[in-house]
Amino acid sequence: MTPFNPSMAVWREPRAERLMESATTFLTKAATGSASPLRDGSAESGVGRWETIPLPTLSFAEYLRLRQVDIPALPEVRSLRDLFDWGAGEFSKAATVGRPLTAHFHEYLLRGGFPEPALVDDLIRCQRLLREDIVDKVLKRDMTALYGVRRVLEVEEIFLYLCYHDGGILDVPTLSKQLDGINRQSVNNFLDLFEATHLIYRLRPFGYGKEVLRGRSKVYLADAALPGAVLLLGRRLLEKPDRLGAAVETAFFKHLHTRYYSESPTFSYWQDKNHRDLEVDLIAQAGDRLVPFEVKYQDAPCSPKKRKCLRLFLEEKKVAHGYAITQRWEDFGVIEPFSAHKGMEREKLDAKILSLPAPLACLWLSE
Repeated sequence: MTPFNPSMAVWREPRAERLMESATTFLTKAATGSASPLRDGSAESGVGRWETIPLPTLSFAEYLRLRQVDIPALPEVRSLRDLFDWGAGEFSKAATVGRPLTAHFHEYLLRGGFPEPALVDDLIRCQRLLREDIVDKVLKRDMTALYGVRRVLEVEEIFLYLCYHDGGILDVPTLSKQLDGINRQSVNNFLDLFEATHLIYRLRPFGYGKEVLRGRSKVYLADAALPGAVLLLGRRLLEKPDRLGAAVETAFFKHLHTRYYSESPTFSYWQDKNHRDLEVDLIAQAGDRLVPFEVKYQDAPCSPKKRKCLRLFLEEKKVAHGYAITQRWEDFGVIEPFSAHKGMEREKLDAKILSLPAPLACLWLSE
């Protein structure tokens, strides 16, 4: 029997009062809609009585269950950190068992985690539902009704730009110039609205003070399938390495954010000061603990030489564990890296890197 999943139950129940009647131990109230948590303008303050419970789109595991896909009998993994204790045989066996997940993971990237579209077999209709029922309603209904936004065309243009640059570092001046001179303040205001209505997540650069204040934000859309649906890519997304890589990075971030939301971590990204092309895609920070993730969904071996930026971060910040989220199942395992600094390449670091296939990472994070 599939265990009760609160997130799935709320998605499936259109009426909040039924949730109150049948699941009072789980919820007192359920408010739906992309902008419903924005209570700032409400006449009811709710001081001491409100608790925000995030309702993300379906995880990879929830998507598989919704579509009644048999999930391979993989070992239970409570924390990705436990994988550093595995042996070569365990990695090999899990890779063999989990390999069929790749095709389903690609379908998940195309269809997304919104329940109604995810259940539609016809991909064209599925992505049309994403565009019309999800994106258009938020952009045209929520923004105008709740915020009084009247410049809907500009809102659509900015969101389209974000779809083209999903998972990228956003340069607001460049965006302003490319969109016929929409001023920077307006762009920033619209970005704030997108974030408030849960259409995007923004990550600041890792660091303190000026590094953060002057740095540019990295932007992820709320669901990996949104850019492909908005840009009318269909299955062609799977044939475009850059688009597929961006979708995987977005999906992984969403799973990471959802899994550890209750711990209130800070998410950021890191670039080497001397080589801005070297980037660690995600840094999760909870207290003093730093966990770096590099997402490179490429059909190429995950060699330590190709993980120079991740090695630099581990070395400079004295972090013991890092993660490389990959495409190849053959690379599933632990790497013991060497220094990334010139002249010190033979010195082994006091750190380890786990190379982990993206479908497994998202599945285990969503269990």
